[in-house]
Amino acid sequence: MISLSLEHILNKFIFVCLMFATLTSWLQASLIQRSNIRFLPTLGIILSNIIITIIIVNRWFVSKHFPLSNLYESTIFLSWSLTAFCIFLEKYSKNDWLIIIIAPSAMITYGFGTIILPPNMQDASLLVPALQSNWLIMHVTMMIFSYGALVFGCLLAVTLLGFNLSFMVRSDNNHSWTQIINQLSYVILPIIGCTQKDLFELFYKKDLDTLCLKKNESVLIDQLDHWSFRIIAIGFPLLTIGIVSGAVWANEAWGSYWNWDPKETWALITWLIFAIYLHSRINHKWDITISSLVASLGFGVVWICYLGVNLLGKGLHSYGWFS
Repeated sequence: MISLSLEHILNKFIFVCLMFATLTSWLQASLIQRSNIRFLPTLGIILSNIIITIIIVNRWFVSKHFPLSNLYESTIFLSWSLTAFCIFLEKYSKNDWLIIIIAPSAMITYGFGTIILPPNMQDASLLVPALQSNWLIMHVTMMIFSYGALVFGCLLAVTLLGFNLSFMVRSDNNHSWTQIINQLSYVILPIIGCTQKDLFELFYKKDLDTLCLKKNESVLIDQLDHWSFRIIAIGFPLLTIGIVSGAVWANEAWGSYWNWDPKETWALITWLIFAIYLHSRINHKWDITISSLVASLGFGVVWICYLGVNLLGKGLHSYGWFS
């Protein structure tokens, strides 16, 4: 059994590991770019996932129930979900840039649960009668798993939206500047004694480099679109199972499947947004920019559903920290 003080030490070590994964992935992508250190971000994510697993199992053993009864335990489990999805998808897709996007979110989530939350909210406690049900593991784990997958996919969509908008703006600007330069060249070149051929040879290599950069960006945009769609497609059925199992549990506990509790309402809003996203993607009714914009909106809605409603102290699912 891990003591409470040792758990706090492990929490700090996990936060450092996630910060290490974040910084090394950013340095690897922007400055260092050496293949012999590419394993460092992955190492930080794997170490974090393993130690979080140990903490979850220990709290399960100590509290005699699955540790998802308060906000602290749910943030730990959400961080575990993000790191687990990251490890699996990085191995499956062979894309090490996933850590660049996911590691900061896992670090912030874990830091919020272990550093920001008050110590009294981090203690393991007995379940209240309403939570003493076999549906606890089914409902809450499905919801947290779905949040992890949806946050993961939405982060890729947000990145995709930024890349796509930047690519479109620069393409339009380059096209406009090309027209202006072509028009001015007929007036300026004869004056300075230069020809169109000289100008072409001067900028030929630069144009090739620009073309290669655009091609790489186009490939990255396709990969972001591919994986954001598929990860959200994983999170959506998990969210559906979580909502349905929660309704069955509510009927056992309170005699009604649906009470329009704020948490239930926002879970339904979240479900509708991602249903619209997946429907439009499957039927190819929207282009990449619009669909990624919808997923980016879903990113905010997921966090409102998970944290916003809980912390405002409203409804049956509230932890009431801000109330």
